[in-house]
Amino acid sequence: MTEAVALASRPPVEETLLKSLAAAEQREAPYRNWRLSNVFPDATAKALAELPIHAVDLAGVSGKRELHNDQRSYFAGEVLDKFPAARSVAEALQSEQVTSAIMAATGARLGGCYLRVEYAVDVSGFWLEPHTDLGVKTFTMLYYLGQDGQEDLGTDLYASHETWAERAPFDWNTAFIFVPSDNTWHGFEPRKIRTPRRSIIINYVTDEWRARDQLAFPSTPVA
Repeated sequence: MTEAVALASRPPVEETLLKSLAAAEQREAPYRNWRLSNVFPDATAKALAELPIHAVDLAGVSGKRELHNDQRSYFAGEVLDKFPAARSVAEALQSEQVTSAIMAATGARLGGCYLRVEYAVDVSGFWLEPHTDLGVKTFTMLYYLGQDGQEDLGTDLYASHETWAERAPFDWNTAFIFVPSDNTWHGFEPRKIRTPRRSIIINYVTDEWRARDQLAFPSTPVA
């Protein structure tokens, strides 16, 4: 089978994601990261942007997402059953072809890990302190569903815990990825969010992850 035929036989979400990974722009500062565009088919991106998932009620408290664990939403359980776009994305990210491509491109070690996909809707008052994701997370992809006027709502990157470096653009159907280490500082500086900021946080986590209900396929680790 030729490569072209093989790609054509894959689900559209998987095929588009593989092409996006292959064309990713690698950067070395402030730490090694990759920028992706046209991550999913446009129809899938539009369906993701229209998911009936609401913003967390911050109640005046922010800085860490885990402060509102009881309100967070994941591509897991009944969400996969109710929303075809969520399932197609989860299945693509679980596939051997995509996980192999991620490992080849980034050096991330995904074997034996589990897929965790969080759907986030952020509003004014939301912010995140700089953090690295180092620990049980072995890979991070921040996928953006940026709308007109939201370009400045991307992730803030830091050269150190206290040294801001740059801000990733919050563009439609794009992503920012990195392999967590002790220098992968990122966060979200407080600023006005005029319309809800929708993004998807994709991680592969080790078997030490305790909240199994957050995992897309809690009984099936990456091959």
